Amino acid sequence: MATTADIRNGLCIEFNGDLYQIVEFQHVKPGKGPAFVRTKLKGLKTGRVIDNTFNSGVKIVTARVIKQPFQFLYKDDSGFVFMNQLSFEQITLQKDFIESADLIKEGQDIDIFFHEETETPLYSELPSFIELKIVYSEPGLKGDTATNTLKPATLETGAEIMVPLFVNTDDLIRVDTRTHSYVERVKK
Repeated sequence: MATTADIRNGLCIEFNGDLYQIVEFQHVKPGKGPAFVRTKLKGLKTGRVIDNTFNSGVKIVTARVIKQPFQFLYKDDSGFVFMNQLSFEQITLQKDFIESADLIKEGQDIDIFFHEETETPLYSELPSFIELKIVYSEPGLKGDTATNTLKPATLETGAEIMVPLFVNTDDLIRVDTRTHSYVERVKK
């Protein structure tokens, strides 16, 4: 058991029968009346973000969440198959469980978070930046660099993102997995 004084970003709590992660919080002490804590809670099963206000000093139930490193092995009809890098056990997860599933390639490292008491997977987290090869992109026109123009490119995982005109087929690029956007070209 904890109180509202223990609230911090990233803390997982049990609220209304579900598990939520605190995304943002603000402690408010109005001139008149009791203090309270305004929070944004992200549902770990649904991904939906809700607003909630806790009165100051109220007890909250924290959930113990553990992070384990996994490696993506392959995708089949049953889902995405991952191997635990510590125990070498394999688990299969559905596509909707994995954020940015279209950017995952074989051998990719990923962190999967589990509820400690029930040992059920809650959510997954890719590294912030990954390096992928472009398998197809239209050639850019020479001299067309006056504006910050982008063109579509297909990556080795099948995902399509927008890249600058100077990026070509077979280039290795760094991609931000949180925004599905081009970051930079990687030197070979």
